Amino acid sequence: MEMKDVIAQTKKQLANSTGLKPEGVSRAFRDDQGWHVGVEVLEMSRIPTATDVLGDYEVVLDENGSMLKFERKRTRLRGEPIEEEGVVE
Repeated sequence: MEMKDVIAQTKKQLANSTGLKPEGVSRAFRDDQGWHVGVEVLEMSRIPTATDVLGDYEVVLDENGSMLKFERKRTRLRGEPIEEEGVVE
């Protein structure tokens, strides 16, 4: 599978499983366990949109693009910086 196909499959399957809207993909790679894709999902829409609640999900797909598992790693407000391992980007 090509990366663009993996990303499309991931967003579709995660939306179907959670009922939430994927906003974007933050990372994607393949290893011996399959495809790992990080997806930002809109969990709660608010006004102003800078206060929307986004969830960061890690999704694992097999070599054929079927979702094996997903896990919500963290939530944040849209306007907050993303923190990774103690580093603010």
